[in-house]
Amino acid sequence: MPVKPEILKISQPSQSRLFKVEAVDLRFSNGVERTYERLAVRGNGAVMIVAIDENDNIILIKEYAVGVEDYLLTLPKGLIDPGEDAIIAADRELKEEAGFGARNIISIKEMTSAPNYMGHKITTVLARDLYPCKLEGDEPEDMEVVRWPLARLNELFDREDFSEARTIAALYMVRDQIQQGS
Repeated sequence: MPVKPEILKISQPSQSRLFKVEAVDLRFSNGVERTYERLAVRGNGAVMIVAIDENDNIILIKEYAVGVEDYLLTLPKGLIDPGEDAIIAADRELKEEAGFGARNIISIKEMTSAPNYMGHKITTVLARDLYPCKLEGDEPEDMEVVRWPLARLNELFDREDFSEARTIAALYMVRDQIQQGS
C-alpha cells in the first residue's frame, strides 16, 4: 500500500469571493518534493437531489452554468448550511429550486469532483413522495422545472444541454438502485 506524502507546508497564494487557492508542498516516500495547487475546502459540503415524482419522472431544473456560459438541464443541488445534514439540506434545496418537498429522502453516495484539485464533496440523495412546496432561495432567477421520464434516461444523456458528470453519475446510481428494488 502506498505511503501518503508528507505535507511540508500549506500556503494561500490567491483568494476570491468564492474560492481560496492553496499551495501544498509535499514530500513523497521516495524523497521527491512537489508543490500542488488545490481549491481549499470550505463549508459543510453540498447535496444533489434525484427527485422522482409519482409518475416516475425525474425533476430537473434548467440553470445557467457560468463555466460553460449556457443554460443546462441538471438536478437540484446546493450547499449544506451550518446546522443542517445532507437530508435537511436536500429538502430545503428541492423546495427552493424546484418547488417540491419530499416526505422520503435517502442518502445514496457522497462523491467528489476533480479530487486532484479540490476536496469538495457532494452527497447524492433520492427524494420520493413529493408534494408542492416553494421556498425563497438565493438563485438570481426562477428556474424552469422539467419532468423527465426515468425510463427515457438514455435520451436525456444524448441531449447537448445535459452534460454535467455528477448529475449523470447520480442518475445511473439511482436507476440501478431502483432496478435492484432497494
